[in-house]
Amino acid sequence: MKWLDYTALTLTIIGAIIWGLIGLFQFNPLAFLFGETSIFTRIIYDLVGLSGIYMFTMYGKINQSPD
Repeated sequence: MKWLDYTALTLTIIGAIIWGLIGLFQFNPLAFLFGETSIFTRIIYDLVGLSGIYMFTMYGKINQSPD
């Protein structure tokens, strides 16, 4: 399961960077590289969104880990 945690964390960080670029500079690197409505762009958005939802489970894992 560690690979899933690292993959989700990586995709969540990528999503945060993309949103930061959109918010600060009004620049969407995915739309720039692959087009606004390409299937590849939508897949990346979907994976980042699912990763963000999965990262909510980290709250439960933090509470279960020994101090």
